[in-house]
Amino acid sequence: MSGALAHIRVLDLSRVLAGPWCSQHLADLGAEVIKIERPVIGDETRAWGPPFLKNESGEDTTEAGYYLSCNRGKKSLTLDISTAEGQDIVRKLAAKSDVVLENYKVGQLKKYGLGYDDLKAINPKIVYCSITGFGQTGPWSHRPGYDFIIQGLGGLMSITGERDDLPGGGPQKVGVAVTDLMTGMYSTIAVLAALTHRDRTGVGQYIDMALLDVSVAMLANMNMNYLTSGQVPKRWGNAHPNVIPYQVFACSDGHIIVAVGNDSQFRKFCEVLDSPELGVDPRFTTNSNRIRNRDTLIPLLEPLMQARSRDAWVDALEAASVPCGPINNIDQVFQNPQVKARGIKIEIPHELAGKVPQVASPMRFSETPIEYNAAPPTLGQHNEYVLRELLGMQTDAIEGLRRIHVVD
Repeated sequence: MSGALAHIRVLDLSRVLAGPWCSQHLADLGAEVIKIERPVIGDETRAWGPPFLKNESGEDTTEAGYYLSCNRGKKSLTLDISTAEGQDIVRKLAAKSDVVLENYKVGQLKKYGLGYDDLKAINPKIVYCSITGFGQTGPWSHRPGYDFIIQGLGGLMSITGERDDLPGGGPQKVGVAVTDLMTGMYSTIAVLAALTHRDRTGVGQYIDMALLDVSVAMLANMNMNYLTSGQVPKRWGNAHPNVIPYQVFACSDGHIIVAVGNDSQFRKFCEVLDSPELGVDPRFTTNSNRIRNRDTLIPLLEPLMQARSRDAWVDALEAASVPCGPINNIDQVFQNPQVKARGIKIEIPHELAGKVPQVASPMRFSETPIEYNAAPPTLGQHNEYVLRELLGMQTDAIEGLRRIHVVD
């Protein structure tokens, strides 16, 4: 291993998405990630299909696409941590690890003797990151957290979806579990910061991550629109609350996104529309005026945009340096020449299927490039490595654990 984090070992007690998304980033960066999974069942997302990865004969394997999206580069150890024997193995691994990542209910691991204070006593340098729905404190800390619920509770769905007064109006969730994903990203940043602090001071620390905290924080400019004005932001569908025109327009054969970011771009946009008078109309010459006169301007632009095809508009607007783009489905995304040129789709050898498609990390390094050497592991694929090589257990001891179903 030669990645930037090749010196780091992560003990990953998380499952589903937010935690595994974090640990996959750490694995991509070179860390050794040991994923602890329940015997027989494993991470529940292994069964969240179809679709399942197919083998070379075209038959479904046991690996769901959901699981494969966030577990690349890890080592799988099956372990029943509700048993004293399983808890002992976790402690031994924590003593040899730099990071512990978990997303159990508040207080659950403490009951097992695997809380932060327990593992800190074994390894004072440990960085221990807990991910929950609502955090370790507060009146709702005991509640389970689910991305969909948090998208609604944290305000995201109040600003996502078509305007209430238009057909199809109403709240919508984002098409991916964005709160889970963003929590995984924030957790990655937090872990890296804590490791840097530890490297300077020799002191580990505890990290308390909550989906609700992240959901509120990620509203960014919408938060500040409210906090500076007292006005509650609303849904604008595919329009922008602060920039106009910055939205989807229907064309003769589909739809296009037009993202006019400043006043000079708006004038160019109007010229391409063969309506230069709109670009110098006092009602529309500045973005502030366009916002004030949104309901007048947009109905003027919509019929003009319907006069040409999507591709014709893309060609004409790009030639005029007006930001725009088509709305692609995911098949079209992977056929895009830029996506192909950037090598976003990759394949990694896989134990059950021969190979597994993956989406490359967007992080590109000049000195420590990411290497894709390990597919998402099959359940318990690395039991022997972890127990025998890493912990030095003998065959009789390992077989004893199997007999009492602590490991598979």
